[in-house]
Amino acid sequence: MYKTYQEEFVLRSCDCDFMGAWRPSAIMQTMQEISGTHSELLGCGRNTLIQQNIVWVLTRAEIHMERYPKIGDRVTAETFPTANRRWFFPRYYFFRDERGEALGYAATLWALMDINDRRMLPPGDVARVLPDNADLPLPMGLPATVDMVNGEENVTRRVPMYFDLDVNMHVNNTRYADWACDALGVDVMRKYCLDTLLVNLSAEVRPDQAIMLHSAVSENQFRVAGYHEDRMHFELGGKLRERDA
Repeated sequence: MYKTYQEEFVLRSCDCDFMGAWRPSAIMQTMQEISGTHSELLGCGRNTLIQQNIVWVLTRAEIHMERYPKIGDRVTAETFPTANRRWFFPRYYFFRDERGEALGYAATLWALMDINDRRMLPPGDVARVLPDNADLPLPMGLPATVDMVNGEENVTRRVPMYFDLDVNMHVNNTRYADWACDALGVDVMRKYCLDTLLVNLSAEVRPDQAIMLHSAVSENQFRVAGYHEDRMHFELGGKLRERDA
């Protein structure tokens, strides 16, 4: 059984931001893709589950980056799941450079959703096909919640566009990282990188739902939350650190 799965790749310019560093949303895209490939190998990927009108959806993520690789750098990303926690499926990640040294690590919580009526589903047969990875060391605990930030709040409006939507016909989880970085602004992202990124998703965003983004920064803490008609659909937060010279 495929207890773990890893891929090695070279960072392209489209994977990186205007400072030439691995973009947070591209990190999440890598996490999404290797999770999907591993799930296919385990027999619980989209191609199998969609026949039962079931899809995977991300509910939480927490990413810690010790160093950001740059354009042209070679990166290895590794992932593995652990036993489900009731209706939620933890999955972990390691990111390493070409020498095998740590770049960062992450944890996620996934759930199953009925693609037709958009309701969450119990683990069912999926939990039984996952490998027993109780022997593997974890890089961290389960993803944390986003803390409030006592900074001046800025509010902008965001309407989901073509590029934001995925095959589940909602805003893809990776796009929220771009939305958050956009809300923080070019000046902040030029000076700082994301030391940690937490993603808490409470409700999907559909194509016709305009989102009000509430962003705040205080010292090295940030928070960006998205609301539609007074309901919070998601929030991202974490810590900033100055970029390496």
